[in-house]
Amino acid sequence: MLEETLASLARMRVAPEITWDVVVVDNNSTDDTAEVVRASQARYPAPLYCVREERQGKSFALNTGLTASQSTFVLFTDDDVRVEPGWLEASIAPMMADASIDYTGGPVRPIWGARRPRWLGDDRADLWGAIAILDYGPAPLVFEEQGRIPIGANMAVRRTLIDAIGGFAPELGRKGNSLLGQEQAEFFCRTRAHGARGLYVPDMELHHHVPARRLTRRYFRQWWVWKGISRARLHRMHPRADSGVDIQAIKRIRGVPRFMIGEMLRHTARLVASLVRRDLRSSVEHEMMLAYYAGYAWEDWRRHEGRRRPANGPR
Repeated sequence: MLEETLASLARMRVAPEITWDVVVVDNNSTDDTAEVVRASQARYPAPLYCVREERQGKSFALNTGLTASQSTFVLFTDDDVRVEPGWLEASIAPMMADASIDYTGGPVRPIWGARRPRWLGDDRADLWGAIAILDYGPAPLVFEEQGRIPIGANMAVRRTLIDAIGGFAPELGRKGNSLLGQEQAEFFCRTRAHGARGLYVPDMELHHHVPARRLTRRYFRQWWVWKGISRARLHRMHPRADSGVDIQAIKRIRGVPRFMIGEMLRHTARLVASLVRRDLRSSVEHEMMLAYYAGYAWEDWRRHEGRRRPANGPR
């Protein structure tokens, strides 16, 4: 869908005094990514580049893109979106108007590849993160004040902030067919430690394709398991959780945070109760929370056992 994304970027309304360019990062692909870019270059309204990064992984690709661009503001999106005509200007306007705003993020609307399942609901609940859809409402908000962060498909960052804290952690982010993530969350852990402020901008809007294969409970379970694995790795890098608790200091059983075992038991009980009530939406929510905690617990248990075995010998 890269051709559609490039076409929507080309249709943006951009004031003459703003210079901009587009950098496409080909992350070791085997398709016609480079050819699609070359076919668009001649008639494109701004410089359009394609750079290749052969180290597999989204964070490697993001960092290569950062190296290839030296703009005052860097806007991030994906290759399966359609941006609104005013997207670029809406992204940077708050940072141009207020030097205390270091980054922005906006809503991501769905382009459904199949009918939305009943269990997903229509209120942009937390479950929607699995399909990269986000909506924090019609009013601007400061991310730090609400304990939120932008989504990677729709955010803009000052170059000076990137220069100050660095790029994205290669240990996180998708690699091949895995659903490893949290590279944006790790980045924003560092922005907050740096004292940066970000603004949610409702007019900074784009639309994201949601393929039918992702609208299944099986895919959602996989995504939430991988979110748990990713969050466990994130907490090893940044132990202090959003609540302020030091995750590494809490009590554990075989490496697993004890409170997570309690959470799994509670969600199991609530899942059973939802099934008895035939409350499909509620049952799916508890099912996904179980998947999340299972992924987190498995990752911590695996690391704990891996650290034990060299000292104790084979078992």
